[in-house]
Amino acid sequence: GWLRRLGLPTARTRRDLACVDKPVEVHLAEQATGCVFGLILAPVTATLLMLVGVPFGFGVPVAAAVLLAVAGFFAPDLAVRSEAVKHRAAFRDALSSFLDLVVIGLAAGSGVDQALDDAARVGAGPAFTELRYSLAEARLARVAPWDILGALGRRIGLPELQQLAATVGLAGTEGAKVRASLRSRALALRDRQLSAAEGEANAATERMSLPIVALFAGFLIFIGYPAMATVLGGM
Repeated sequence: GWLRRLGLPTARTRRDLACVDKPVEVHLAEQATGCVFGLILAPVTATLLMLVGVPFGFGVPVAAAVLLAVAGFFAPDLAVRSEAVKHRAAFRDALSSFLDLVVIGLAAGSGVDQALDDAARVGAGPAFTELRYSLAEARLARVAPWDILGALGRRIGLPELQQLAATVGLAGTEGAKVRASLRSRALALRDRQLSAAEGEANAATERMSLPIVALFAGFLIFIGYPAMATVLGGM
């Protein structure tokens, strides 16, 4: 309750929590627990060390307690943010396949609603499960499916799904030809995913070169140190 009154979690964290379907109360409880655990860990450790004869001043345990409390408080934020990034990336991968299936359904003569339902039923995985749930919710609530898909895109923070909902909404309300637009969106989404994958591969390659550079530097030091010590000793 105190954390809620302070305005926590932030809007960005709330979007990440909604993306991974994690209750706000659970997240705040984890933050409070991590903060308290970090706050008492350093004093308890210092006390145990003092009991076995290791002297400790007052400043080090206090500083360590503050740092650990801050780290314990923000660790759940970082964890849920990383999980949300992975979930959105997986959803984008599934969304490109979903668009292709919708285009195939439209080409076969199905209506927009039927093409969406058929595409959601074909796929498997968490993303398709969310899509099926949203479309079922639209049927039960008797609202347009693109409205529910747009709400899902806003909830999990996925602009691509909101754009899909807007495109399908034009076809459903104004009779716009949507098949070509959906195909182009699927191609653009795959190109973007390919570029992101290439960027991650290049970054991984650069990270792999760092240990090699460090090993080479250590080898040079290992070879050069005896010679340098001999020269300095002769002087």
